[in-house]
Amino acid sequence: MTTLPPLAGRRCAHPVNLLHATLFFSPDLDAVFKELGVEDTHTVRLAARSAPLGAVGAGTVAAAFYNYAHDFLAPRLPAVWETASPAEVLDARLRAADATYRRLLGEEAVTSAEMAEAAELALRAAEACTRHARPLYAGNADLPVPDAPHLRLFHATTLLREHRGDGHVAALLHAGLDPVEALASHTATGKGMAPRWVLGTRGWGRADWDAAVARLTARGLLDAEGGLTEAGAALRESLEAETDRLDAAPYEHLGAAGTARLTELAKGFLVTAAGAGAFPADLTGRG
Repeated sequence: MTTLPPLAGRRCAHPVNLLHATLFFSPDLDAVFKELGVEDTHTVRLAARSAPLGAVGAGTVAAAFYNYAHDFLAPRLPAVWETASPAEVLDARLRAADATYRRLLGEEAVTSAEMAEAAELALRAAEACTRHARPLYAGNADLPVPDAPHLRLFHATTLLREHRGDGHVAALLHAGLDPVEALASHTATGKGMAPRWVLGTRGWGRADWDAAVARLTARGLLDAEGGLTEAGAALRESLEAETDRLDAAPYEHLGAAGTARLTELAKGFLVTAAGAGAFPADLTGRG
């Protein structure tokens, strides 16, 4: 039985996840990786996220990330580890996070009492995360916690984001949505990535997308215009509800007051980051 208000965990996870995601749209990430000799923008992001798993190949990343095409991963992984080791990549990732937070939030926010408070709240929430069947969370949980408050927050948001994401993958499997169907149905909500961003960053082709849309339409989940039917909307909500259930422990551990305060702080930082151009203007939507 939950001790939190309805949807409190989800409402906290949303800004926490997006604050973490600022790194993956950051030019600072590309700049730091260029110093290592890694210049392909897709390889940069694949390495940055998978490095906690070690020098893994395309199969492992396809399994853990869920919605990337194996053929897109295979030329990049494990080849990238010949240029930069996982340890070097993790160090670069942290340096890029430092630069990104300073650029988007400003020095005053980075060194503020609110930043330190948010970091400690997020780390406290992460104490209740679990490793079993959560590979991306577990890999990050084995990393040391940085000293600087803004990097402590980055580390904690990484833990919380990957914990929720690992659970969401389980929910997708249970719902019978394959990787492209998961992406296409999320886009149909109007809140997911626009198709051109999906195809450009996940490695699927237009034929893959169209075939997934056709399968979803045949299941009665999408209508003729590509929007969610009543059944499709119900499925997407059930996915989020199951993800909430699997991700409840961190926020229950933090408690109602702590969850509300972390939500408030994360939203404040996210608004500042978004106002500074953290995300592309055309990132989401059905078009």
